[in-house]
Amino acid sequence: MSQAHGKEPVPSELRLSADKTMLRVTFCDGLERELPAELLRVESPSAEVQGHSPSERKLIPGKRLVTILSIEPVGNYAVRLVFSDGHHTGIYSWVYLYELARNKDEVWRTYLDRLEAASLSRDLV
Repeated sequence: MSQAHGKEPVPSELRLSADKTMLRVTFCDGLERELPAELLRVESPSAEVQGHSPSERKLIPGKRLVTILSIEPVGNYAVRLVFSDGHHTGIYSWVYLYELARNKDEVWRTYLDRLEAASLSRDLV
């Protein structure tokens, strides 16, 4: 695959770890990251998680052990991830995956800070 007109990032490889807890994403520009299933689940681009405005964004606790059951292509611009907790409505565009990969550490820290501020846990209660 090649970059679409040099503008939008396109992954050259998506590889799910054997234990289904990590998605390795490699983009044509050389960016490569391992994204935990937990992070992908809690940052799902679905309306269920994101809401319809920033004020409606949901904080999703208890997903430390979530896994990715399958990766389904959506056209030539995205994938749908199906998670072990039944969540399957997020469409992860290449642009969204690239931004998650590029900003993984910051996104993860923000998620952990939001959990702590809300007295919530990554573990099921």
